[in-house]
Amino acid sequence: MLVDDHGRTATDLRVSLTDRCNLRCSYCMPPEGLDWLPKPELLTDEEVVRLVRIGVTELGITEVRFTGGEPLLRRGLPGLVAAAAALRPRPEISLTTNGIGLDRLAAPLAAAGLDRVNVSLDTLDPATFRRLAHRDRLADVLRGLAAAHAAGLAPVKVNAVLMRGINDHEAVPLLRYCLDHGYRLRFIEQMPLDAQHGWDRAGMITADEILDRLGAAFALVPADGERGSAPAESFTVDGGPERVGVIGSVTRPFCGACDRVRLTADGQIRNCLFATEESDLRGALRAGASDAELAERWRTAVRRKRAGHGIDDPGFLQPVRPMSAIGG
Repeated sequence: MLVDDHGRTATDLRVSLTDRCNLRCSYCMPPEGLDWLPKPELLTDEEVVRLVRIGVTELGITEVRFTGGEPLLRRGLPGLVAAAAALRPRPEISLTTNGIGLDRLAAPLAAAGLDRVNVSLDTLDPATFRRLAHRDRLADVLRGLAAAHAAGLAPVKVNAVLMRGINDHEAVPLLRYCLDHGYRLRFIEQMPLDAQHGWDRAGMITADEILDRLGAAFALVPADGERGSAPAESFTVDGGPERVGVIGSVTRPFCGACDRVRLTADGQIRNCLFATEESDLRGALRAGASDAELAERWRTAVRRKRAGHGIDDPGFLQPVRPMSAIGG
């Protein structure tokens, strides 16, 4: 098992398949984009499959989420999903995506064994989408969502980040849209993970603000049950059964119950989105390490996981890698 020195067990593996993306969302990267990782530094499909297998069969991983960058840009994605689905015990398999191309890939991915998707959707307004993402692709995202729903990748989850003065007035319309289409919406506080290092706490729409805005139009009641390691606080909407989630990563951290570990596209283990340390598995893998040796390196890396992300600490430093190079 992957147990850290604070008693938490990592069972949720986030696997970044690429740092590339076909959008330029302002809370992630600059309009001109970034220098992508050279292809030889990326894990091959075979290397990804091997490390996922070790995680599931040797280290107790029960959920595998493929992320990016934009994971739909990885040509081998259906094969990677199928390989994960063939493992025993079979992990839950999910995907975090911006939705562009999902209209073509939702059915093949579902057939390969994908269980569900999380799709980013920050606005319903084409002009605001262009301002936020520097691309005119809103219609593609909406088609991707519809295709995921039709393919049975349920529940289709929608992730939205509200930014002050840009799309913060869309909290209610976004929730209405998701309720009308059978999607499950989750609002996420903007985090200090942009490549420009331009994040400002004063510009962040907090979880409290999100709930206040939603509460003006809907009756929200905290959902029954313990939150556990789930990042989102869940609320029933107008008596249910529909729900909305709020992920207060900054103001309502859930570090004490975190069960996640991340594998970057270039084969580094990260214990937290905000970690400043990484542990290299790629080098050992390519040097001929056995499964047992890789598993022990992985255990050692997770053992050192910090108690929390430290955003409120006076000495907090934003990680050098932006979100696109870490994996969500």
